[in-house]
Amino acid sequence: MPEGDTVWQTAGRLHAALAGRVLTRFDLRVPRYATVDLTGRTVLDVTPRGKHLLTRFEGDLTLHSHLRMDGSWKVYGTGQRWSGGPGHQIRAILGNPERTAVGYRLPVLELLRTTEEHRVVGHLGPDLLGPDWDPDTALANLLKDPARPLGEALLDQRNLAGIGNVYKSELCFLLRATPWLPIGQLPAERAEQLPALAKKLLEANRDRPVRTTTGRRGQDLFVYGRAPRPCLRCHTSIRVGDQGDGSRERPTYWCPACQSGPGPDSAHRTHRRPGN
Repeated sequence: MPEGDTVWQTAGRLHAALAGRVLTRFDLRVPRYATVDLTGRTVLDVTPRGKHLLTRFEGDLTLHSHLRMDGSWKVYGTGQRWSGGPGHQIRAILGNPERTAVGYRLPVLELLRTTEEHRVVGHLGPDLLGPDWDPDTALANLLKDPARPLGEALLDQRNLAGIGNVYKSELCFLLRATPWLPIGQLPAERAEQLPALAKKLLEANRDRPVRTTTGRRGQDLFVYGRAPRPCLRCHTSIRVGDQGDGSRERPTYWCPACQSGPGPDSAHRTHRRPGN
């Protein structure tokens, strides 16, 4: 699933291509909106909110989209061949004479009043890359359920918005705690560092073509996707296990030597579904 930095980049590309321009093509290929036509309207802006995208049009209308696991928005110039997937996977087309934005495999596509955006993003916690960022509120949200595993708390977008499975694993490594450690057992000093550390990682990567948490060329990530290769810090083999987030099991990576706390077999599993 694309994380907050990837969604930020996607919003930037869409905004540069569409904002301030009049639509000459508008096509939503979902039954609910098959007859909606916004051609002739100006695109006002494209704004990211956590992992959500809000494309706003004149006339108090917003197109809400979410990429989930496989969705993507691609921007093409006039005459450029579309290459984001087969035609049957296209869910949205927004175009002007210079650029066309094409949404592929979008599982969430909803047209609503701009004044009602709170219906789809109002549940989100402070946005790590947004103007509403509030580290104190984010920390309070994370700690309100001290028995909840750290990794699950980080993925819950109601606590803070923008962290996905990659940053979850990387943050837990940097905090020296397994993703299955109850967040209330995280030492106070490290818990207080968590919001600032999460923001630092996303801000450092929001304009990068290749995500890195290590600062090392050719070794971009500490643990995510690296099992069973050696830990960059202690050379112990990185391990991988599944951790539920309330909706599905996700591959989760950690170093058993550098990170303290339970592993997937001994951790208590919760069954809460986090908001996206």
